[in-house]
Amino acid sequence: MTTPQNAVPFWLDTQPVFFPPSHLAMTEPDGLLAVGGDLTPEWLLMAYSKGIFPWFNPGEPILWWSPNPRSVLFIDEFKISKSLRKTIKKHLKSNLLKVTFDQNFSDVMQACSEVPREGQNGTWITDDMLKAYTSLHNAGHAHSVEVWFDNELVGGLYGVSIGKMFYGESMFSKMTDSSKIALTALAMQLKQWGFKVIDTQVETPHLNSLGAQLISRESFEALINELTQQAFAPGKWTLSENWPDLIVNS
Repeated sequence: MTTPQNAVPFWLDTQPVFFPPSHLAMTEPDGLLAVGGDLTPEWLLMAYSKGIFPWFNPGEPILWWSPNPRSVLFIDEFKISKSLRKTIKKHLKSNLLKVTFDQNFSDVMQACSEVPREGQNGTWITDDMLKAYTSLHNAGHAHSVEVWFDNELVGGLYGVSIGKMFYGESMFSKMTDSSKIALTALAMQLKQWGFKVIDTQVETPHLNSLGAQLISRESFEALINELTQQAFAPGKWTLSENWPDLIVNS
């Protein structure tokens, strides 16, 4: 017997912090589960721990999503092309390239909101979202990767961590391959810390080219139930200086 899909998403009050079971998410649009709630750290951490994330346009109420299937990147299957390895090596040798963690979270989010994206008008990264994720960053659960070239911020990404699970949110690139460099540095560091998976949410050709794949919602939730329970204290992250050396063994 199949579970009937709700015709409309669930409506949430600001209290209590509660989400309905994800299998009740709508099939059209794919994964829309609920409307309302709040963007406090408590709401966001509860959502991510259940594989749910907010995504809505300016002027809309908060929309919560749990798509099926889910795009994920298993770190052991991350693909680093020969050309990307060459680019990283060349830029590092020039001493113009630098990659950091958690040095400029707000600017990374702002840049992600401003970069034009094919098929999208405007951005879902509203002022409310900026404030919400900055609060989560200050609590040690949201992190940024910054790529600097000649002391200019040219690329990066940000996301959320709970235990040893990382949920990617958005990335930007103002220089060729800079977002790929950010993701490479993140993947190498997470691997060193014992992380296994990066949630990439929704399938794109760009992410697929880096090794992302689709898995069922059920499989994704089993993964996060395991990984979010693995101890990894929240706090400010620092990228290991030897992260480029880790590429050799990837």
